[in-house]
Amino acid sequence: MKQSEIDFCTRMAHALAAQFGTHCEIVVHDLTCPDPEHSIVAIENGDVTGRKVGDGPSHIVLETLHADSSKLQDRLAYLTRTKDGKILKSTTVYIRDEEGRVTGIFAINYDVTMMIAMEHSLHAFTTSDSGDEEPQPIARNVSDLLDELIEQSIRIVGKPVALMNKEDKVKAVRFLNESGALLITKSGPKICEIFGISKFTLYSYLDEIKNQKTEE
Repeated sequence: MKQSEIDFCTRMAHALAAQFGTHCEIVVHDLTCPDPEHSIVAIENGDVTGRKVGDGPSHIVLETLHADSSKLQDRLAYLTRTKDGKILKSTTVYIRDEEGRVTGIFAINYDVTMMIAMEHSLHAFTTSDSGDEEPQPIARNVSDLLDELIEQSIRIVGKPVALMNKEDKVKAVRFLNESGALLITKSGPKICEIFGISKFTLYSYLDEIKNQKTEE
């Protein structure tokens, strides 16, 4: 690498470390140096992996040294693991000369170990034992509740009302019936309006649902 390139990458590494904090390690490898076992020419927050300037290459660097430069592509946001068990979200950007040959590597390693542990804890905390994936609405009044239940029925079907066929609308009405939406005063006209059906059709859907339950 040219000294001007190393200087620029060093400044960029310092800027990113200042932006993203001590959990973000930025490493610059010079692959043109005489001794590839000491390829690191700049590093910020080396405590993440325990490395320093003058240390040697990582697995990715070794692969690069033996690979065809024309086939190498930048690797973005992949996971790596340190020897002491830290999980890192890593990015490897190849630095090339005028002829396209890889001369260096600009690498970012963000320690996400605590974030993953927190994610697992949050998932355990927010997951319901009932197995319900759809959060139940808590509305300010019955009108809002009806609106939210109708929206929920549409999400359950998984397509806009304009694209629903009869089977889809029966599925939505089944949910609304089982959720108690039809117990809300004047819910029938609102449901008919939203799903583009008549009052007679709504009742026929309810009869169909009732018959299906009887057969079950």
